[in-house]
Amino acid sequence: MNRRDFLKNTALGAAGVTLLGLPFSAEAAQNINLTILHTNDQHSRIDPFPDDGRKYGGMGGMARRATLIEQIRKEEPNVLLLDSGDIWQGTPYFNFFGGELEFKLMSEMKYDAATLGNHDFDNGLKGLERQLPNATFPFIIANYDFSGTILKDRFQPFKIFEKQGVRVGVFGLGIELEGLVGKNNFGETVYQDPVAVAREMVQELRGKQKCNLIVCLSHLGYSYKEEKIDDLKLAKQVEGIDLILGAHTHTFLEQPEVVQHESGHETLVNQVGWSGLFLGRIDFAFNRRSKKKTDVRTAALPVNTPVTTS
Repeated sequence: MNRRDFLKNTALGAAGVTLLGLPFSAEAAQNINLTILHTNDQHSRIDPFPDDGRKYGGMGGMARRATLIEQIRKEEPNVLLLDSGDIWQGTPYFNFFGGELEFKLMSEMKYDAATLGNHDFDNGLKGLERQLPNATFPFIIANYDFSGTILKDRFQPFKIFEKQGVRVGVFGLGIELEGLVGKNNFGETVYQDPVAVAREMVQELRGKQKCNLIVCLSHLGYSYKEEKIDDLKLAKQVEGIDLILGAHTHTFLEQPEVVQHESGHETLVNQVGWSGLFLGRIDFAFNRRSKKKTDVRTAALPVNTPVTTS
C-alpha cells in the first residue's frame, strides 16, 4: 500500500482545512507550525502483521512506526505524539509481559501523552499500577474518578504543552466501564458524564489557561446509532474542542470528520483504525503574532515499509 494523502477543503471558522500533501507552502514562514501525530487501539501489536496474503499483511509494527516518527521529528520543529487508549490486549506480548513492553516502547518513541481505554484495565487496577513506572509519558483522563482506589492522584485530567508560544491543552475522556469491564478490574473507579466534564475542560483550558488549541483524547467511540455518547455527538454538544482524537470503535477514517456546533465552532474528529496500521498526522498553522489558526492539513500515513532517510 502506498502512502496516501487525502484531499478535502472546508471551513474551520476563520481557518481553512486542507487535507493535502505536506508540507505547508512558502507562507509557512509567517506561521508557527504544529504537527500532531496520533495512534489509537494499538492492542499490543508490537510486530507487523504477517505478510501472508491477509488483509493488512506486512503492515504495522512499532519499529517501523518509530522510524516514521523519528523522520517527521527531524523535519518538523514542533511535534506532539498522542494516543487514545487500548494500548493493551490482543497479542501474546500482553499475556506474557502484562503491558510492560508496550509502555517501554512508547516511552522510547517519546509519546507526549495517552488516555486510558477499557482494555487498559484488563489486568485490573493493580496490573495498571504495576506497569505505570514503565511509562515516561502521562496518562490524561478527566472523567474517571480514582479517588477511592489505589490509583488516586496517579492521573491528571489535562496537560498543557507550549510550542513556540502556542498553548495546546489536551484532556482525556474514557468510556463507561460498567458492563464493559469486570467490576473487579475497575473497582471503585467512578465514571463521570463526559459531556459535562468536556464543557468544564474547555472552560478551564480556553478560559483560565488561555490555550490556543484544545485537543480531546477520546476513548468513547466514533459513532453509535443509539443515544450512547460518541465523538460525533460530543463535538455537537460541546463547543470549543478543536480536535477529537478517537478510539474504541477501530474506525479507519481516510480524513477527519468536520462537525459544526450550533455556535459555528467546528471540531475535527479523527481516528486511524487499530493495531498501529496507520499513524495519524494533523498539521496546524498558527499566525505568529495572534496565535490563531490559519491552516490545517492532515494525512493518514500507513505504517508498511521501513522509511529511509537521506
